[in-house]
Amino acid sequence: MKETTQKKIAAINDLSGYGRCALTVAIPVISYMKIQCCPVPTSILSNHTGYEEYFFDDYSDRIPAYLDMWKKLNLKFDGILSGFLGSGEQIGIVETFIRQFAAGQTTVIVDPVMGDHGKIAGTYTQEMCLEMRRLITLADIITPNLTEACHLTDTPYREDGWDEEELFSMAKKLRAMGPGKIVITGIPRGEAIANFVCEDGKETCFIKTHRVGDERCGTGDLFAAIVAADAVNGVPFDESVAKASDFVRRSMLKSLEMKIDRKNGVCFEEILHTLNV
Repeated sequence: MKETTQKKIAAINDLSGYGRCALTVAIPVISYMKIQCCPVPTSILSNHTGYEEYFFDDYSDRIPAYLDMWKKLNLKFDGILSGFLGSGEQIGIVETFIRQFAAGQTTVIVDPVMGDHGKIAGTYTQEMCLEMRRLITLADIITPNLTEACHLTDTPYREDGWDEEELFSMAKKLRAMGPGKIVITGIPRGEAIANFVCEDGKETCFIKTHRVGDERCGTGDLFAAIVAADAVNGVPFDESVAKASDFVRRSMLKSLEMKIDRKNGVCFEEILHTLNV
C-alpha cells in the first residue's frame, strides 16, 4: 500500500546520546509537529563535543549504503533539513541527497552550522566554506547566525551595532545564491536577541525576544527544527520564526528554573506540549 497521508522530513545531522542537540532535538520536535522525522546520522557521539571527552564515530563512509536502501524504497520527502556537517565529504553527500530525494514540492532547509561569535569552527576549512556556499544554492530556507551570514557573504564581522540596511545587504547576497527565505539569527539588540527575516516578495522584519541567561547548546537545532516543520505544514515564514524564537526563549527559561546544566542544552521536553502546531 502506498502511503500518501503523513508528511515526512529527512533530517541530516549528528546523533549525540547525551547533551540535547542535533538529531536528539530534531526527532522529537518534528514528530510532535505531526511529521514523520526520518534521520540520516552523519556521526554518532556519546555526548556532544562541548564536553571535555566523548566517543565519536564518523558515519560518512556508511551513509551511501544507508541511502541506497532508501532509493530502493523509492522514498521522497516533503522536507529535507541539514544541520552540522563535519567534512567536505558530508556536504557533498547532502548535496547528492537533495538531488536524489527531493520531489517537486520538497522544501529544503539548510542550517549552515559553521561557527559563532565571529569565529568559524576549527574543523571548517576554506574548501568546506566554499562547498557550504554551493549547498545553500539548493536550499529554499536557510537559518545562518550572524557569524555564518557574515562568512558566507564575505562581510566583516562585528558583535553588535548592525542596522537594518546592513543586514538587508547581507540577506540580499544570500538570497542571490538561491534561497527565497532567509533568517539571520542571534543579532544582539540591547536586552533582546533579534532575528532578521527576509523573504521574496515581502517586507523584511526584525523579530525580537528577551535575552535569557547564558547561551546553551542545541538552541539553533531547536529553532531550525520548528522552522522546518512549519515550512512543511504551510505556516507563513515570519509567523514560524516568531514561534520558534518564543519557544526557544521559553525553553531556556524552563532550563534555568530547573537548574539544567548549560552543556545539557534546553529541557524543551518539559514544555513541548505548549508548542502550537
